[in-house]
Amino acid sequence: METNEPWNNLVEEALAKLESLKHLLPIRTIHLSNPNDQQQIPIENHETTQSSSLSQQGKASFQVFNEIQPWDRCAVEVQVAEVAFQRLIHFLPSTGEETFSSDKVNDNEEGAHLQQFKKLLLLCGNDYLGLTSHPTIKRAAVKAAQEHGMGPRGFALICGYINYHRQLESSLADLQKKEDCLLCPTGFAANMALMVTIGSIASLLAVGRKPSEEERIAIFSDAQNHASIIDGIYLAERQQSVEVFVYRHCDMSHLNALLLKCKLKRKVVVTDSLFSMDGDFAPMVEIAKLCKKHQFLFVVDDAHGTLVCGKNGGGIAEEFNCEGDVNICIGSLSKATGCIGGFIAFSKSWKQLIQARGRSFIFSTTMPIPIAAAAYASVIVVKKETWRRREIWKRVQDFRALTGIPIKSPIISLNVGSEEKALQASWSLFISKQALLTSGFYVTPVRSPAVPPNSCRLRVTLSGAHTTDDLKKLTAPLSQCIASEVEKTMRLALETSTTTKKTHRDVADIVKHLASQS
Repeated sequence: METNEPWNNLVEEALAKLESLKHLLPIRTIHLSNPNDQQQIPIENHETTQSSSLSQQGKASFQVFNEIQPWDRCAVEVQVAEVAFQRLIHFLPSTGEETFSSDKVNDNEEGAHLQQFKKLLLLCGNDYLGLTSHPTIKRAAVKAAQEHGMGPRGFALICGYINYHRQLESSLADLQKKEDCLLCPTGFAANMALMVTIGSIASLLAVGRKPSEEERIAIFSDAQNHASIIDGIYLAERQQSVEVFVYRHCDMSHLNALLLKCKLKRKVVVTDSLFSMDGDFAPMVEIAKLCKKHQFLFVVDDAHGTLVCGKNGGGIAEEFNCEGDVNICIGSLSKATGCIGGFIAFSKSWKQLIQARGRSFIFSTTMPIPIAAAAYASVIVVKKETWRRREIWKRVQDFRALTGIPIKSPIISLNVGSEEKALQASWSLFISKQALLTSGFYVTPVRSPAVPPNSCRLRVTLSGAHTTDDLKKLTAPLSQCIASEVEKTMRLALETSTTTKKTHRDVADIVKHLASQS
């Protein structure tokens, strides 16, 4: 194969720089537990306990349960080959070939070594309700695949939808109490499509000329919004028809001041509902009040709140009783739904507009039919198995009681230092990760570019498939990793602001509480 030497050298130079910053991010090989080993009910020839009628498909059965089942543990239990585990705890790059597969094991010593593996408890996933191994959801995917294969492999606007896609859109619109819904290949694509569409409106109406100040649109974005919102806004800016304002994280005084200062009449405020890195909620009620005052378009990315929050799983807007104030809701099918994909819930007019201008929707292949069927089954299951939502919030309460950390959601962000150098941050996280991994907990450090430089953290996520005993066992190694961090960062705290010093003292208090509980 021919090589381009100048470009090869450039890439190697960039990789060396990333390596020096400890910013190279490997993809590790893990292995999932087999639900069939968990006394699972067979996919076919089963008896149903409850059923739901589908208007477009006749009668279809949806088996639901009243409590956690053995296969639910597959959502939070993973296995790592011994060779991969050793590379993991020593922070060595992954080759991508460290695998455990009984059908590939040879009779040599290396093959025998690969049969050794570690069982770890996953504490960094997004399967909040433990639905990835639910037999009803798997059955829905299998049935759709047997009937239609993977489906029409083309753009939705060219090859169209089938009833599986439409019933999923309808169920999500009902869940969000919106008029209609549009499926997207990912949540990232959904945010990109919406932001680009908003950015296109003024130039579309300007008919070939540069939009005037009265025609331009102002977008106000929380400083810690998801990367998909940020990238979408960047593309919207490229059309030279929007002006962007970034307000301090959840700071309503700052947002109000920016809104008052802005002379543009057409305004949009976009925010994550539950922030993925810090685990805190957007001040929905306060934003809703500002919306009434300033008459802006209120857009919420509810990726981590859909099905998790609200009495009926309607998300953060339902939880804070402001569904009527939110104009557009973006959601993910990759989190609590246990599948893959994204959606936008809004009016029929907005749907038509995005279908015409949302490039990441227009030029993306339609969601595979088995995925649409499985996602729809997930929505139905969650509506019936309401105990799953109660379980995840019980785990939040358990963690709060066991650690003394005042968490507000299933996302637990432990900022383990404000090191001035990325290298120091990575090493500190390495020590923390070792403590958790060797104790049987799979938690990986979150570093730049996922978070700003010098704000590296351990991000723990809870699931309804976790148990109170799981969290009790987590307490001791968590105390150890935080304690090691306090020792390393106290010296640095002396050189930083008073606020940072207070943060370190708070962490030290948490360590004492953890030690008393372990």
